[in-house]
Amino acid sequence: MDGRVKKWLTDIKLAGEEINFFVGQQGGTFETYRENLLLKRAVERNLEIIGEAVNRIIKFDPHYEAKIENSRKIVSLRNLIIHTYDSISDETIWSVLLTYLPSLLTNVHNLLHDED
Repeated sequence: MDGRVKKWLTDIKLAGEEINFFVGQQGGTFETYRENLLLKRAVERNLEIIGEAVNRIIKFDPHYEAKIENSRKIVSLRNLIIHTYDSISDETIWSVLLTYLPSLLTNVHNLLHDED
């Protein structure tokens, strides 16, 4: 695995772990997330990092588009957060955290360890 790809996969892993830590530290509920602006901004920033890292990986090596589940959706979420920040809903972000983040972290973990 190219060193840049490994670095970007590690960035995804760390950003996802930060999201889980931050949300867990605040109680792990949607209500807490919705009411905590600092938590929302931390989660959104980490989702931006994840989306940017995925985008860099698939531009560098298009074969990873098939290896990273929902890669295009991840990049689209990053673009949504950055460019339409005023219309993103808390429900959308929370749904991503519950539905997609766990499988992404498993996927990235497997990619990192398959290449060791």
